[in-house]
Amino acid sequence: MTAGLTKEEVNRKLLHGVAVVLPVGIFYIPMLTDQTRFLVMWLVFLLFLVSLLIDGLRLKKKRVNIIFSHYLGSMMRSAESNQLTGATYVVAGSLICSGLSLISESFAASAFIGLTLFILGDAAAAIVGKGIGRVKIGDKTLEGALGCFIFCFLLSYFVFPIVPQFLNCWGAALTLQASVMVSASVALLELFPIRCGNLTVNDNLYVPGLVCLFAWFIS
Repeated sequence: MTAGLTKEEVNRKLLHGVAVVLPVGIFYIPMLTDQTRFLVMWLVFLLFLVSLLIDGLRLKKKRVNIIFSHYLGSMMRSAESNQLTGATYVVAGSLICSGLSLISESFAASAFIGLTLFILGDAAAAIVGKGIGRVKIGDKTLEGALGCFIFCFLLSYFVFPIVPQFLNCWGAALTLQASVMVSASVALLELFPIRCGNLTVNDNLYVPGLVCLFAWFIS
């Protein structure tokens, strides 16, 4: 393990990867139960409120912050000590995708692939970038972006076509060209974050929704 890739960063991205239960739940709960996608969106909204509450208490209450730091502090980045954690932004991005899934089943499938590829692709980008990254592009690395693209492509081209009900809902074949385009969209959006002046918008918030819209467009 190189100096750039720490045990804490690996643990952070493994925990980040657990968030894949969100797109799985958003896509499959309505299929496997009698619940509507609207209800699932509200469940994700409640999860967002809980995450926001925990972050708020951590930032405002010293005792809560001490407990939080004791158990999860090693996986937090320094910038998160005085702002929302990446986990809260992931849930917020999932909420956006859940809202988009209400439009149609094609949008639901697009939200599923967009959110899943971003969660796992972002983890791959961080691990590859911090592990072997040398060519810096802003705060990211070219190697990390390539790792994200390759991992997303392998998932989209080989795994998603055999995911139950995905292609039926998406409404099109997941061709080589489509897999390349959707994977490239994840890698490029992750590599070039949106900036508003000196403020960098957290990519967990907007990338899943943008990839969802792009996936729906190319379907």
